[in-house]
Amino acid sequence: MKISSKTINIILFVLFSLFAVVQLNDPDSAVWFSIYAAVAVICVYSAFKTLPKLFLIVVIALLLGYSLFYFSLFIDYLQIDHKEEIFGTMVYEKPYLEGSREFMGLLIAALGVLYQLKKRKD
Repeated sequence: MKISSKTINIILFVLFSLFAVVQLNDPDSAVWFSIYAAVAVICVYSAFKTLPKLFLIVVIALLLGYSLFYFSLFIDYLQIDHKEEIFGTMVYEKPYLEGSREFMGLLIAALGVLYQLKKRKD
């Protein structure tokens, strides 16, 4: 059974929309809601129309570029013993936890847009 690209895009739209809604309780919710909502819109739009290749490349570059601000915190996280802490609550004494979550979220968002680029038929 092959899942259509349109179905995958609708699933991605729902997932990134949920990611956006979950961000509403964050102190910096406007930034993260906007990022995930933009990716959700890209996914749902791509289910019906083709976005310009350059636009998708620029969005991916922006997401990866922004993720670089959190890369050092992600490296800090990789060096701790208790990796499961990433699933806990925010601890202000451990900024690498939130930074790692944000780094990984940006990578997931970039992958969602990369899917749109890879499925193009040009």
